[in-house]
Amino acid sequence: MAKIILLKGTEPRLYQLVAPLVMNSEILKYNNNYPFKTSDSFVWFVAVKEELVQGFVPVEIRGKHFVINNYYVDEKLEKKLFPQLLKAVLKKLEDHSKTFQAVVMVRHAQYFADMGFEVIKSWRLYQKMEKA
Repeated sequence: MAKIILLKGTEPRLYQLVAPLVMNSEILKYNNNYPFKTSDSFVWFVAVKEELVQGFVPVEIRGKHFVINNYYVDEKLEKKLFPQLLKAVLKKLEDHSKTFQAVVMVRHAQYFADMGFEVIKSWRLYQKMEKA
């Protein structure tokens, strides 16, 4: 089982851990060629096992919302790791009075639905989901 590490959006350790992934063409293809981004307004939940990153979920703190977008989970570990990462995000941030919003790839929508997210808008490749 992976260990989930919480890192601030501009923390040097975050760059050390995720740079090999976010600059990898296969990972960018996984993300529909959309680049990953971060800033001081982000916190990242990074799944690590033996110093290898298996997935991550960046969460942007934006006004009244926590926004999940441009995440990555190793496809071979998806069934176990996606729920683990999402539970970590919700547990850590649930005590705040903000809603969760997520822009989710259609193929991953069920993982979010299982955590109580509901679809509020659909596109061809993505769904915008929300959890109060």
